[in-house]
Amino acid sequence: MYANLAVLATFGFIYSLLATRLERTPVNGPVVYILFGFLAGPVCLGLLNLSVGSAEIRVVAELTLAIVLFSDATNANLGVLRGSAHVPVRMLLFGLPLTLLVGFGAAAFLFPELTLVEAAILSTMLAPTDAALGKAVVTNEAVPQRVREGLNVESGLNDGICVPVLFTFLALASPGQHGDTQGFALVLTLVAEEIGIGAVVGVALALAGAYGLKTSLARGWIASPWLGLPIVALALAAFNMAQFAGGSGFIACFVGGLVFGARIGEHKHTLMEGAETIGEAFSLLTWVAFGAAVLLQHSGLVDIRTALYALLSLTVFRMLPIFLSLLGVRMPTGQKLFLGWFGPRGLASIVFAVIVLHDDLPGGRILTGAVVATVVMSILSHGLSANPLAQRVGAADATGTG
Repeated sequence: MYANLAVLATFGFIYSLLATRLERTPVNGPVVYILFGFLAGPVCLGLLNLSVGSAEIRVVAELTLAIVLFSDATNANLGVLRGSAHVPVRMLLFGLPLTLLVGFGAAAFLFPELTLVEAAILSTMLAPTDAALGKAVVTNEAVPQRVREGLNVESGLNDGICVPVLFTFLALASPGQHGDTQGFALVLTLVAEEIGIGAVVGVALALAGAYGLKTSLARGWIASPWLGLPIVALALAAFNMAQFAGGSGFIACFVGGLVFGARIGEHKHTLMEGAETIGEAFSLLTWVAFGAAVLLQHSGLVDIRTALYALLSLTVFRMLPIFLSLLGVRMPTGQKLFLGWFGPRGLASIVFAVIVLHDDLPGGRILTGAVVATVVMSILSHGLSANPLAQRVGAADATGTG
């Protein structure tokens, strides 16, 4: 354990010295993290000795997603969601369900050995997008504002929406559930309880945390060095309390983040700056673990079918539903296609894959292979195309050519 931590800490220090410079290139953080994990893993240099079966990896992955869910939900601009015809609303309410449906149908067709529930699990694992991988686009002012805001809000919320869907399917796929009415009703009841308990814990902690933090800020009890800690601490508290109470920690973080962001008001931006730094450190650990323990050990699971599914997942399964969801919105076709293309898959899919691997499903090898192929393809294709396409869309918007 100490050797692994020493290697990870050294890498984190060296990367931090180069991070800002690398952000200006297509070689974004996750590319470097995975490459390092790949090279330092047991198959290459042997500096990191990690395995997917390690409980530590699942813990780090779950806590990372908890922080990301809480932070993204806190940072979401709920005012944007009030207009029913706005871009992110359509993408979430229509584009996301269509993506799940198309991905499910294709999985059932390409992988007949999967059960229907496993096909639904695969579709759900690859539906959420990664805000961090899309950062080069969301922060690029050359891209029209409503396009940037649409992607930012959608990526911040779709992973939280997919969490209860995934856990419902995982419960249905567990041993002893064979599709009988009584078993199905029991599963739905248990999932509803997890969602309910998680939501209650998240709301309670968010309200208490927001009140305490606003009071502290008003009285000058908290200074800038500590401003990065409250969001991360609340996220971890919400996740672990909900899990301990028998609820879903992810739901607690997602719902809690929405409530906390709405209550904290004008202090949100200041708090988010520090929280994102801590969240990035957790993300680094998860990506490196993916490269060392998942990518290398499961790369042999990628075949023609999983590679094809990955390619379709990044293009047709995402772009077509998003385009259809935006029919009727006054927006150039090029911008609609741009919104569909920039749905990078990353952290949420990795965490979902780690969770699914621990459930030891009969079709787990196919599910893992598809996730590995999709995430690797996404990192490369979206990383390389982010800046060129952003400039192209911005120039087209400036000239009015669409």
